[in-house]
Amino acid sequence: MGEYFERYIEQIIANKMKSSGAVLVAGPKFCGKTTTSIRFAKSVYRINTKNVVDITKFNPKIALVGERPHLIDEWQKVPDIWNCVKEDLDIDYQFGKFILTGSSTPADKTRIQHSGAGRIVPLKMYPMSLYESHDSKGLVSLSRLFETKRLEAVDPNQDFDLEDAAYLVCRGGWPLSVKASKDVSLEVTKNYYEGLFYYDDNDNPSFRNKNPEIFKAILKSYARNISTEAALTTIIGDARGGGEREMDEKTFREYWIALKDLYMIEDMEAWNPNIRSKTAIVATPTRHFFDPSLACCALGISPQNLMNDLNSFGFFFEDMAVRDLRVYMSKNNGVLRHYRDNAGLECDAILHLPNGKWAAIEIKLGGEKFIEEGAKKLTVLKKKLAEKSDEPAPEFMMILTAFGSLYQRQDGIMVVPINTLKA
Repeated sequence: MGEYFERYIEQIIANKMKSSGAVLVAGPKFCGKTTTSIRFAKSVYRINTKNVVDITKFNPKIALVGERPHLIDEWQKVPDIWNCVKEDLDIDYQFGKFILTGSSTPADKTRIQHSGAGRIVPLKMYPMSLYESHDSKGLVSLSRLFETKRLEAVDPNQDFDLEDAAYLVCRGGWPLSVKASKDVSLEVTKNYYEGLFYYDDNDNPSFRNKNPEIFKAILKSYARNISTEAALTTIIGDARGGGEREMDEKTFREYWIALKDLYMIEDMEAWNPNIRSKTAIVATPTRHFFDPSLACCALGISPQNLMNDLNSFGFFFEDMAVRDLRVYMSKNNGVLRHYRDNAGLECDAILHLPNGKWAAIEIKLGGEKFIEEGAKKLTVLKKKLAEKSDEPAPEFMMILTAFGSLYQRQDGIMVVPINTLKA
């Protein structure tokens, strides 16, 4: 339980501390922010009790006292800390003075007087990818593929099956769940989820001041629409429970924003290449969680439930794949998008680098039929963009699967099981 698993964000933190006065590491509770950030700190100020919160609110500058680099843990509980850090850097700017961690944006954003631009660099931290949790062999590197454009490994991958993937979807990437034995890890994840809705000692007003049943209803609706382009009106209607629960659009948006501020849900935006035709790009985002286990907990889904409903399993697996790809692309300083046009052509994931290079990925559970289906989509997308856009050709195209062999097809498309991938 005490072993530390290295995280990709470590290198990003180290680089940003060399070029900025402060780094903000933000992400959901229990994703490992403090454990990772403390590795870069020489002193720590933890805002972890009501007494400390009260003291710090009275004198927020006390949170800045300590040897540099100085870590301020859960800074958002006292929003004035942000202004104090900004003021300190204005007076005496030095690289790598502060590290801030936060599991939500401040409930009272009006207390923040400055954006922190040029002083405080924000970084987003996700739960563990499969490579970080030691569940991926790491035979295939995305950064390497962008350089070589070819697969350098082949693996029958017979020691990983669909049941393994179902378990990993439900377990999630929470460090405590990852390090727990398989027979209790799912319970650890469930306990974490349920703990989000106990407010007696919850420090976040975004939860404490709202109805937990509405939060749960929205999360259930999101889970039922996971990895789709469901409109918010659809999600609202579903969350109402067929009229059993009153919920107007204003109420929904308040709770929806709170869930985003708490790093529980994060939609994936659409990719908008420059198309020289009448083809319109559909801008609707796809609905996703920070970790697929949250969706499983919201609906009470077990690995066996996923195995009994492969169609639904596909959507939940896609959510896990998106989580991993987000982690890997942050390491590569890139972004993750999806593509759909008004002609019905879709692509699950577009990987885009700052230099303009991009790659296309279709996400499938596996099996010859679905692999072939994904390959046809990718081929059509490549041809269409070559004919009707100014975008360069993709550096590579990939079908990311839940299980099966690692290999490259004759058409050049790579078939990559998720347990062989890394940044």
